[in-house]
Amino acid sequence: MSRLPVMSSKRVLAENAQDLAPAQKRLRKDADPVKPAATVIGTKRPALAATRAPICVIKQSVASTTSKGGNMKQPVASTGTKTGGTQKLKPCDLKGKVSDMVRNYQIKVKTLNQQNEVLQDSVSQSQRKIVQVEKELQIQRSQIGKLQVLAGVQDELEKVLSDKNFLQKELTNVEGKYRVMETLRDSQETELQTLKMKLSVQESTLARVQVNLRDFEEEVRSLKETVAQQKDELYAGEMERRRLHNTIQELKGNIRVFCRVRPLVGGGLPKHVQLATSDNKAITLAKTEESHTGKTADTQKNYNFSFDRVFGPRASQQEVFEEISLLVQSALDGYNVCCFAYGQTGSGKTYTMEGDEVDETRGVIPRAVQQIFKAAGKLGEQGWEFTFTASFVEIYNETLRDLLYTGKSSKRPEHEIRKTTSNEVTITNLTYERVSNEDQVLGLIALANQNRSTAQTAQNDRSSRSHSVFQLDIEGVNAGRDVKCKSTLCLVDLAGSERMVKSQSQGDRFKEMTAINGSLSNLGIVIAALANKESYVPYRNSKLTYLLQGCLGGNSKTLMFVNIAPEPDSFGETLNSLRFASKVNDCVIGTATANKK
Repeated sequence: MSRLPVMSSKRVLAENAQDLAPAQKRLRKDADPVKPAATVIGTKRPALAATRAPICVIKQSVASTTSKGGNMKQPVASTGTKTGGTQKLKPCDLKGKVSDMVRNYQIKVKTLNQQNEVLQDSVSQSQRKIVQVEKELQIQRSQIGKLQVLAGVQDELEKVLSDKNFLQKELTNVEGKYRVMETLRDSQETELQTLKMKLSVQESTLARVQVNLRDFEEEVRSLKETVAQQKDELYAGEMERRRLHNTIQELKGNIRVFCRVRPLVGGGLPKHVQLATSDNKAITLAKTEESHTGKTADTQKNYNFSFDRVFGPRASQQEVFEEISLLVQSALDGYNVCCFAYGQTGSGKTYTMEGDEVDETRGVIPRAVQQIFKAAGKLGEQGWEFTFTASFVEIYNETLRDLLYTGKSSKRPEHEIRKTTSNEVTITNLTYERVSNEDQVLGLIALANQNRSTAQTAQNDRSSRSHSVFQLDIEGVNAGRDVKCKSTLCLVDLAGSERMVKSQSQGDRFKEMTAINGSLSNLGIVIAALANKESYVPYRNSKLTYLLQGCLGGNSKTLMFVNIAPEPDSFGETLNSLRFASKVNDCVIGTATANKK
C-alpha cells in the first residue's frame, strides 16, 4: 500500500510545529511554554493543553501556523514595543488572538481531517487498486503460464504439422499404391474369374479323366496279367531258344574248325591255293610235281580239305565274327566256350583274334566282349543279373606269366595250374579283375599286349613267342526265376609253328621255337587221343593242353581257327596245318552241358 498521503500530512504537522517554536520561546518568560498540539488524523479533535500564555501570543503562533499551512493569511506584525527584549501583550489582545488561533486551528484541523479523509479514500482506492493489480498480476501470471503452455503446445503443433505433412505425403504414396493395388486387384479378380472358369472346365475334364483312369487301370491290370503271361512265355521261349541253339551247335559239332587264308602282300590269290566259288567249306592245295624219268609231263597233285567254314583273303573281320557270334552267345546261356587260332608264324592268327584298334578291323576277342555285354543288357530286362571277371595269362617256354601284373618284374609271383574240388581249372596267384563294361575289358587287353612276349624273326617282324589265354568268367542270376548259371569264355591266341630253316632262330629264339613246337605237338597228341577215343588223354604233357583241358574234354563248345599263309614257300607248313585241323574237325567229344543251378 502507498504511504504517500500519510507522509505528506506529517510534513504539514511538522511545519506547523516549527512555526510555533518562536512563539513558545517568547512566552517562556511570561508563562509556561505551550506544548504543541498533537494532531490526530481521524474524527477526534485534539485536546488543548492548559496554558497561561497570553492570548495574543498564542493567536500569533496560530496565525503564523495557519499562514504556513497555506490556508491562512500571514498575520500582521504585532503592535507594541519591546521592553527589555521581551514583548508584552495586553490581556485583551491575547485573548482575542487565542480565540483566533483556536478558530484557525479548528479550521485547520477540520481541513486536515478533510484531507485525511481524502487521503484515506485515496489509500482505500490505492489498496483496492493494489488488490485489483495483484488480481490482474495473478491473471497475467496465469496467462503467462498459459502462454508458456501454449508455446510448448505450439512446438508440439509445429511437430504435429510436420508429422501431418509427412503423413500426408505417406498418405499420398499409400493412396497411389492403393490405386495400383486396386488396379492389380481388379486384374487379379478378372484372372480369378478366368481361373474359376478354367477350373470348372478342368474339374469336368478331371471327372472325365478319372472315369478314363479307372478304365485305364482296368486295362493296365489286364496288360500286367498279359505281360506276366508274356514274360512266362518269353522265358519259356528263351529256354527253348537255348535248347535249340545248343542242339544246332551239337549238330555242327562240339569242336568246329574254320579255315582262313591270309591275303598276299601284293593282293590276289596264289595258284596253289584254290577256293571253290560255290562251296565255302572246301579248300584245295595244288602242287605240281615233276616227272622223275623226264619222259612224262609234270603232274599236279591236289590236297582237298573240308571244314565248317573257309574264309578267303577278302573276308572281313565282321564276316568272320558273324559265324561265331552264336557260339559266343552260348557263354551267356551257361556253356563253356573256347576259341583258339592255330597256324604257322605270320599266318594272321593274332590279327584274327585281336585285330587293330579301328572298329572295322577289330578281332574276335574285342567283338566277342562287345557282344557279351550287349546280350547281358538285353537279358537284364528279363530279370538276369551278370557279373564278369577277366584274366589274361601267357605260356612262355612252358612257364605261366600273368599279363595283367603291374608290379616289379623282380617280384613277379610263380603260378601253377590246379584243379578244384568241382573239377574246375584255376591258376594260383593270378590277377582277376572284376569288369562291368566293354571299355574296361579293352583296357585290360591293351595292358596284356604290352606285357606279352614278342620278337622279330625271319618270317615275322613281330612274332608272338608265347600262347596267350584270355578268360572271362561269367556268373548269371535270375532272382525272379531262382535260376543261376556259370560259364567261362576262353579266347586263345596260339604261338605259330616254325621250322628252323625258315625262321633262322638262334639262342633264345631257338629255345622259344622249341617250346612252342613242343606244346603244339602235345596239342596234336591230345586231339588224336580224343579222336581215337582213347581211355587216357595226356593233358598234363604241356601247360597248354593242361590249361585247355576243360575246353577240349567235352564240357565245352570249342572253335578252332586254322590260319594259313598263301606264299608258295609256305606250302609245307600250310599242308601240315590243314592236316592237323582236319584231325580236329573229325574229333568227336562228349556233349557239352550248361552249368545251371
